[in-house]
Amino acid sequence: MTGTVERTEAGGLLKEWRGRRRLSQLELSLRAGVSARHLSFVETGRSRPGRDMVLRLAECLDVPLRERNRLLLAAGYAPVFAERPLDDAEMDPVREVVRRVLAGHDPYPAVVVDRDWTLVEANTGVALLLEGVDPDLLAPPVNVLRVGLHPRGMAPAVANLDQWRAHLLHRLRLQADWTGDAGLDGLYRELASYPGADPGPPRGTPPLAVPLRLRRNGAELSFLSTVATFGTPLDVTVSELVIESFFPADDATARALGAPRTPA
Repeated sequence: MTGTVERTEAGGLLKEWRGRRRLSQLELSLRAGVSARHLSFVETGRSRPGRDMVLRLAECLDVPLRERNRLLLAAGYAPVFAERPLDDAEMDPVREVVRRVLAGHDPYPAVVVDRDWTLVEANTGVALLLEGVDPDLLAPPVNVLRVGLHPRGMAPAVANLDQWRAHLLHRLRLQADWTGDAGLDGLYRELASYPGADPGPPRGTPPLAVPLRLRRNGAELSFLSTVATFGTPLDVTVSELVIESFFPADDATARALGAPRTPA
């Protein structure tokens, strides 16, 4: 009886992921190199997928490593992806890479966050972004999206708050939908309840990317952000780390942060 429940649950989870990726059984079967009939039997629990089959389908569906472990457990197999805390000795190389990246990005702000947008590490440049933020929002664990959009966070200093808010909410909505993470869905609902409005269609020449325009000491600083992740991770924790780096979007901001002028 237990095996039947596990097989049905595994098949149901695979079906959920297939639906989330908007793939038909035929499309997924072609990607995975299995028959649509066999895939149908797996999803309904009539056939038990082998360990390799679970991993192959999860790979084709781009399922996060954390959820691949869950699929394996539901099918009756042991997880294959380790999940080590970041302070584990085996994670020393990861921490070293993160710290080198953060230090190398100074004086520009950069942060490392986990899958819940909880702050893991930051460089000294981040202090510029956090000026005036309520200390309660900076008490660990710090959620960087909450800090960015909360009325007692960075929001009052963001000159293009409606535009920046729409960008962050859209990004979070996509992440929640892609990962199926209920926690991210709850975070989205919380942040969407904060004051703000739809920025509407862009006027004039649309920007190449949405900047963060920050009021500081009577001036306006403008930043563009980039996101980096670890390539081909085999550890759940590593796969969920994101490094977000902010670069000056104009020469005035670069000068204000003590950086050389961008070459022509």
